Amino acid sequence: METEAAMQENSRGAVRVEHGAKRVRCYLAGRPVADTRHPVLVWENPYYPAYYMPLADVAAQLVPTGKTEHSPSRGEAEIFDVAVAGATAESAAKRYAESPLEALRDLVRFDWAAMDEWLEEDEPVYTHPRDPYKRVDILASSRHVRVEVDGVTVADSTRPHILFETGLPPRYYLPLSDVRTELLRPSDTQTHCPYKGTAAYWSVDTGQGVHADLVWIYRAPLPESQKVAGLACFYDEKVDVYLDGELQRRPRTPFS
Repeated sequence: METEAAMQENSRGAVRVEHGAKRVRCYLAGRPVADTRHPVLVWENPYYPAYYMPLADVAAQLVPTGKTEHSPSRGEAEIFDVAVAGATAESAAKRYAESPLEALRDLVRFDWAAMDEWLEEDEPVYTHPRDPYKRVDILASSRHVRVEVDGVTVADSTRPHILFETGLPPRYYLPLSDVRTELLRPSDTQTHCPYKGTAAYWSVDTGQGVHADLVWIYRAPLPESQKVAGLACFYDEKVDVYLDGELQRRPRTPFS
């Protein structure tokens, strides 16, 4: 990892640039697009980084589209189609060849969703790169957690697993037997997390209205998050949570 001084030198506005230590690969139609041992992490937003790959480590053909895209912090990007044998991802790569951030000039940014697979070392990674400054701790607890929606108690547990994730409020994962499952309505919504895996959702119907996608569950989480497998979690931002009898203030997060 870079020193703090180097990070500041490679920053402009809200963008931070840092060299990573992992081998990173991405694929399209089973063909390698890029394979690097020198990825660059770029925080284009405050929540997670993007991978920028050295041009020398790109295996796919980059076909100019004639389009550009402007960023106030990164400058003008040239947009490319990404072509491999048998497949093309349109407008799926960009390069800031004249960026005011010198560290970006010989790098290519591939659109995450346009690629079929991403690997960090030899393990698949989903949704976006893992942030090296994020940590997830999951601790068994005997604290009393009670959840209300519309004044109705929908969960009551003294055996939560509390998930502490950097930058987010604690999340209380509760056994389904401590949740009033008769108030839950299945949802088609799924979300994906690079630390925990794929979550399925329920809405809550208290008889006073249906609250969409208020509860989620990781039925088969990634190995590092196995402690929350099969447990239900509510959005603290949208429900009333009583912790050891004390009503908690609803946190303000991107999910509020």
